[in-house]
Amino acid sequence: MLKSWMVIAGVVFAIALVANVIRPKDVKWFRRLQRPSWLTFEKLIPVIWSVVFVCGGWSAYIVWEKAPSWAESGGWMAAYILLELVTVAFTPTLLWSHNLKLGSYVGGAGFVVSLVLALSLLSVSGAAAALLIPYLLWSPIGTLTTWQMDKLN
Repeated sequence: MLKSWMVIAGVVFAIALVANVIRPKDVKWFRRLQRPSWLTFEKLIPVIWSVVFVCGGWSAYIVWEKAPSWAESGGWMAAYILLELVTVAFTPTLLWSHNLKLGSYVGGAGFVVSLVLALSLLSVSGAAAALLIPYLLWSPIGTLTTWQMDKLN
């Protein structure tokens, strides 16, 4: 039988894989964009997002294990899936549209979804809510970066 963490990891991986269909011409466009002068950590962004996703998956695992019934845990898992869908929608939205402002809006939507989820989780598990703090800290930085890039380009 599959363990809850296996299902969570599989869903996270599947959604991320599907959302990362990137065309070479879009990558070329993105690489030519000017960046804010304070963006000195761009090479660390994949590592940062990896940490954010691991923490989100761990948070989902805690909630799944604490939920008294499948109906309740299923609702929570749907909220986590919504958060991941909004999060991974950033890259294709930005690259396919070549619209940095639209990317900023998607990034902002991810922050709002994560904030609502984290606050809702406080009644279920403080630890699960705390594991969304990396998302809540990083998401505004990524959104601000994209917003600044829009102003520069």
